[in-house]
Amino acid sequence: MRVVGGDLRGRRLAGPADDGGRARLRPTSDRMREAIFNILAHGDYPDLDGARVLDLFAGTGAMGIEALSRGAREAVFVDNGREARMLLRRNIEAMGLEERARIVTGDATRFRAEPGRRFDLVFCDAPYARDLTGPVLDALAEADYLAVDAALVVETGGDEAFDPPPAFAKIAERRYGTGKISILRLADAALRDT
Repeated sequence: MRVVGGDLRGRRLAGPADDGGRARLRPTSDRMREAIFNILAHGDYPDLDGARVLDLFAGTGAMGIEALSRGAREAVFVDNGREARMLLRRNIEAMGLEERARIVTGDATRFRAEPGRRFDLVFCDAPYARDLTGPVLDALAEADYLAVDAALVVETGGDEAFDPPPAFAKIAERRYGTGKISILRLADAALRDT
């Protein structure tokens, strides 16, 4: 598993296999990450340069690190798994991103940002088939920390039915192997764009 673009392109990321297989993680593949960032770069989404990123169910941190490599100003990584946090810390340190990355230990459905903090890009890659994506999106809809034009990249299992809560509009959906990504915007912002 490697960073696929930006300043850190080609740098190796530690993954569950490197951790003796103890972590119950399912990192987003290099191919899927590259496809996601190509969609974001070529669509009407917030510019990564200077963006604030929230990586929920961060696992190895590959998504947030990829965003930092491509110019994001800062990333907050949220995960409650001990093995995931160890891998996150290892990857952030190996990439020299300690000044721009923050790890938050906790349940993604209960995450609260600092007052006044707004995120431009959110990654949500909950464990497949565990019904966690809906509660996380509900919590995001109730919170006041998404930028008006924020984009949310949600990864679910390829066979999982996924309809976002009414606060969000699905802008794009793609399948990659056993996974599926959906890109969401706040419904109000999506209506303004049409």
